[in-house]
Amino acid sequence: MLQAIVRKGETKTMYCVNCGVKLADTETCCPLCGISVYHPELERSVKEPIYPQGRYPVPPQPSYVFQIVASISFLLPFMITFLVDLQMNGAVTWSGYVMGALIAMYVILILPFWFRTARPVVFVLCDFIAIGMYLLYISVYTKGGWFLTFALPVVSAFGLVITTMVAVIRYLRKGRLLVIGGVLIAFGVFMPLMEFLLMYTFRLPRFAAWSLYPMIVLLLLGTMLIFLGLYRPARETMKRKFFF
Repeated sequence: MLQAIVRKGETKTMYCVNCGVKLADTETCCPLCGISVYHPELERSVKEPIYPQGRYPVPPQPSYVFQIVASISFLLPFMITFLVDLQMNGAVTWSGYVMGALIAMYVILILPFWFRTARPVVFVLCDFIAIGMYLLYISVYTKGGWFLTFALPVVSAFGLVITTMVAVIRYLRKGRLLVIGGVLIAFGVFMPLMEFLLMYTFRLPRFAAWSLYPMIVLLLLGTMLIFLGLYRPARETMKRKFFF
């Protein structure tokens, strides 16, 4: 049972602890959010409710001013770039890179603000799809032939791991250090594979082994986080030392 709040200097005035709506001492539940009201120090009396029947306060409607302004900010350079390229070359040439980058940035930065309900898993997945489509356009337009053998595996691997991490952190209350540690280890293991794909796609002469350095760092960090997630005394010591 939730207890309502009595403001200082106000006699028998209650406010809902969930949404802050002013309540009469005769209210048994909040008229806006429905949370039960309970205050043992107040004697209930039979009075007329603050809000007449059928005239309860309504939640504020969402404002889309920021989304509209941000969309116009992306649309203007999109259209200007397209028209200038069309006038100069008679076709879409260099403007495709700019327009594709603007679309990908819009999906990553602005698209989530159009939704009232937070859906980080869906948004992260859409971000990697947008990045993959942009790289596909570049590969096809330049006839590079590197999308299927390099860009697609790399973007898919990163997207799968990060989407899984966000989903677990979002819906799992405990074990976040274990999840983040596992993600770092997965990235570390993927580093040599990414270097191999790079060497195979672009016909590099030899295996440079640069991927071993980030792999070792990621494996050490991931192992440390997993250790902290499993060993509580060490985790509490780190919290006291670094104030988190």
